[in-house]
Amino acid sequence: MIFKYSGIDKTGSKISSKIEAGSLDEAKKRLKASGIIYKKLREEKLTLFSKISFKRRYKITSGELAWFCRDMSIYLKSGISLVDAVKLSSNQYIDNKKMTLFLSSVKTSLDEGKNFYFALENQTVFKLPVFFKQSIKVSEESGILDEILLELSRFLKEQERLNKQIQNAFAYPLFILLISGFMLGFMIAYVVPKISSIFEQMNQELPKITQIIIAIGDWLSQYWFYAILGLVLIIAGIKTLLAVNKKAKYAYDLFMLKIPFFGKIIESSELGRFTYIASVLIKSGVPFVKTVRLGFGILKNSVIAEVFDKASLKVVEGSRLSSALLKSDYKLNNSFVQAVTLGEETSEVSLVLQNLSVLYFDENRDKIALFLSLLEPVLMLVVGALIGLIITSMLLPIFSISIS
Repeated sequence: MIFKYSGIDKTGSKISSKIEAGSLDEAKKRLKASGIIYKKLREEKLTLFSKISFKRRYKITSGELAWFCRDMSIYLKSGISLVDAVKLSSNQYIDNKKMTLFLSSVKTSLDEGKNFYFALENQTVFKLPVFFKQSIKVSEESGILDEILLELSRFLKEQERLNKQIQNAFAYPLFILLISGFMLGFMIAYVVPKISSIFEQMNQELPKITQIIIAIGDWLSQYWFYAILGLVLIIAGIKTLLAVNKKAKYAYDLFMLKIPFFGKIIESSELGRFTYIASVLIKSGVPFVKTVRLGFGILKNSVIAEVFDKASLKVVEGSRLSSALLKSDYKLNNSFVQAVTLGEETSEVSLVLQNLSVLYFDENRDKIALFLSLLEPVLMLVVGALIGLIITSMLLPIFSISIS
């Protein structure tokens, strides 16, 4: 439960913020423990949107989590206690209410004598990744919390950087696609019907392609709103189906993996994420079987996730990961399996996985750059061809009139 409060902190300054607690009495105790004298304290009322939402927790971005891990690692390496490190981190997020509430909840648990993992596990502000919490749990027990936090920061920052690179690279092609779509829609819905009315007055027999373009133009001019609404509903329906139906999600992911070139990018991206986080988990002392299970939890592609899920069950029974992967229905990259085999034989699985992650990230970066460099001219050609088709279909009857 989230409570809003206003009052005076221990420095005498006025404060107005939020606190997380299981009940009103617990919220009062936590404020008292923090040295805050409250004037008003009440449970935060949910908005209509919050009530119909299926998720009560906020979503924390990879960037926010990366900065938090980096700051905590630096503070801990400097010899600062965990409680003070969280307190110092909260000063970096004064303008971010969600992060402030999150850190306040974590600090309160630490003040009560709980460990860092318990504080992260029991806060209800953010939905944190399972692999992240497990890494914290094991590294805290092993006394290498500062090192693992730094590794997690690098991993999360790389994921954020890659996502931003893809978003920025797609921005221009999407802009071209949007403007081109608007131009095509305008030509078909408004320009074509006006020209077609001229042909109707002349009783000119129209070529088949011209009749098709005119029919599309007439339909769009009358039902453009329903066309847009239908497109939005179809996209929303597909996304909902993929979210709630595992079989549909599996079929879609398998289809994406079989697309030439693009499927390899997806597989390399998933393997890069798995190998990096698996190497971090092994370093933090997580048993290998648990590492495999936690590692595939961050994968977005259900086909590859299922491969590692089934492989982890074989590993529990005593099989090697490489042997289990070779027997899977979907065959992963052969070089990946061979590298895992080498790591298992030399007992250097963590090092091999770390090197593989670097290889896959670099390889994927080059492939994405190549894909995006080809995407723009392809879009221009497609749009140009469509506009040329419309213009040609309108000119053909005029040429027929001139010849006759």
